[in-house]
Amino acid sequence: MQDWNAYRASLMELVDDYAQENPDVMQGLMTINNAAAKTGHLEPKMHGLIALAVAATTRCDGCISVHVKKAVEHGATREEIAEALGVAIALNAGAALVYSARVLEAVGQLPEA
Repeated sequence: MQDWNAYRASLMELVDDYAQENPDVMQGLMTINNAAAKTGHLEPKMHGLIALAVAATTRCDGCISVHVKKAVEHGATREEIAEALGVAIALNAGAALVYSARVLEAVGQLPEA
């Protein structure tokens, strides 16, 4: 089982090291991150729930470790997180269906063998 707190701490040290090597990239990432919340149309908790759903669909352990902490700090409950993850699961299955249809379309466009 993953120790998420230790993993997050270790990850943040590595990210800090990277930031020293390439501060412009980190500044760019922070600009994008801050711009996503700038309008204020969504509450921080909602941003956290969306981030967790995306983290699950992109299979990013680092994202999970960082965003689960932020989501909970902004008041997200285990039940709300589970519901957001249910949406991610449903969308991933839907995406697999859409891309399966695309595969079959591509197969149908091949010349007869």
